[in-house]
Amino acid sequence: MRATWRGLPAKRHDAGWEPGLVVPAADGSPLITDRYFPRTEGDFPTLLVRSPYGRGLPWGPMYGLLFAEQGFHVVLQSCRGTGGSGGTFDLWRNEAADGRATVSWLREQPWFDGTLGTVGPSYLGYVQWALASDPPPELKAMVVQVGLHDPYALFYADGALRLENALAVGVGMTYQHQGMAPFLRAALRLQRRLRSLTTARPLRGAYASALGGEVPWLDEVMAHPDAGDTYWRGASPAESAERTAVPTSLITGWHDVLADQTFEQYDRLRRAGCETALLVGPWTHTSALRQGWPEVFDESLAWLRAHLCADPSGLRPTAVRVHLGGENAWRDLDDWPPAPAAASWYPAPDGHLTRQAPTDSAPLTAFRYDPADPTPSLGGPLLSRTAGPRDNRALEARADVLTFTGPPLTEPLDLLGPVSARLSISTDTGDADVFTRLCDVDPQGRSVNVCDGLGRPRTTGPAPAQVTVAMSATAHRFAVGHRLRWQISGGAHPRYVRNPGSGESPVDATTFAPVRVTLHADSVLTLPHR
Repeated sequence: MRATWRGLPAKRHDAGWEPGLVVPAADGSPLITDRYFPRTEGDFPTLLVRSPYGRGLPWGPMYGLLFAEQGFHVVLQSCRGTGGSGGTFDLWRNEAADGRATVSWLREQPWFDGTLGTVGPSYLGYVQWALASDPPPELKAMVVQVGLHDPYALFYADGALRLENALAVGVGMTYQHQGMAPFLRAALRLQRRLRSLTTARPLRGAYASALGGEVPWLDEVMAHPDAGDTYWRGASPAESAERTAVPTSLITGWHDVLADQTFEQYDRLRRAGCETALLVGPWTHTSALRQGWPEVFDESLAWLRAHLCADPSGLRPTAVRVHLGGENAWRDLDDWPPAPAAASWYPAPDGHLTRQAPTDSAPLTAFRYDPADPTPSLGGPLLSRTAGPRDNRALEARADVLTFTGPPLTEPLDLLGPVSARLSISTDTGDADVFTRLCDVDPQGRSVNVCDGLGRPRTTGPAPAQVTVAMSATAHRFAVGHRLRWQISGGAHPRYVRNPGSGESPVDATTFAPVRVTLHADSVLTLPHR
């Protein structure tokens, strides 16, 4: 693994390993823990890394070994019900209490010097926010990498199940803590069976053949699509960011499934006056820890040294660093977004995209969405290997995909900030989803996705309804000669569950009804530029 990473800092210490320690949870459940440590005399700060994915590859080398070589004790712990730890894994419900119990155990260890930090990606970010909801006084720094804080938003967008990601999370949570070989076999099995299980009627329970049986927490997730349901009460520790004073570094990628959650937490931390930093790279959720690992590790190490070791020499002078797509360059900023800016672009006849506002809300064009032949998903923020930027030309050639394209640019156009669309939609059935995407079209006609989002218009009768769709955020340069393209369709399957068009629950539907979706002229795409 070390040979695959270029540019990592030289190790400062030889590292030791003390596996299989037993940390008692508050209810007595054993939480199995490994300790990595510098083989050097002296006091060193401690990093707590709690994971439901096991303590072997890649977590032991990436977080245990590498950070211990840089002068940290690393406590790598399996969440309850995983990796040999006792109890039953229950998505999110036990993490705050188990984190506090682990800190209580740390206080009794002779090597613990009273200085604590946390670090980790994805669900390993969630456990950090859970601990920060009532932070122990020893907690001096957090590094949340491609991190989760809102489970509902991981699984749903405006009530629509993020189907492919839910299945990928199911595989990861079920198999990764069992070891790399079982996890890879399960991931390949899901990949082979993805089409059959995502097109099953009904969808509920169809995943069992791919995941090797029922997963109770996944059944619960799929049974509760409403964010206001009591099932989700207490799931998100997001508000802890509004109270915490723990210096926090946030790291994400433009095609990370959790990018929007990272931007939300950055905003909360800044409004709370908490010291924070933000790094956004050209990464997906998984590539941030592969191709992006040298940058992610350097950013994390600099933050931890600054706040646990009183060594700020590795910090950059600005709070924010983002990768500018289209130019393949990094840009340092004082804040995110850098400045309020919003420009309106409008769909026009014959597939044009223009700055000229329409004079009415007349029907502009329409498409027919057939859930029996759903518009496929392509690239974007996924947990699979198909994530990220992709050539959209074949997708845009479908009859159920609308595109509106601007003129070739005569000077570069930089977008830095959130993107959104307000769609004016009418349907013939009242049941529809709308997927909207921004693409960069080069002079050869290649159309590459930049950012996107999905919404659910609530239509009744022939009158259009308006739905605002958040399309995430971007830092992207459209070069001279390139064109902006706005793509609109009725879904992106299997990234999102298909809308059956019949009014039934998408996970229980057995009958499908095609829907005609009409776009009206007063729709608008809002881009962050002047």
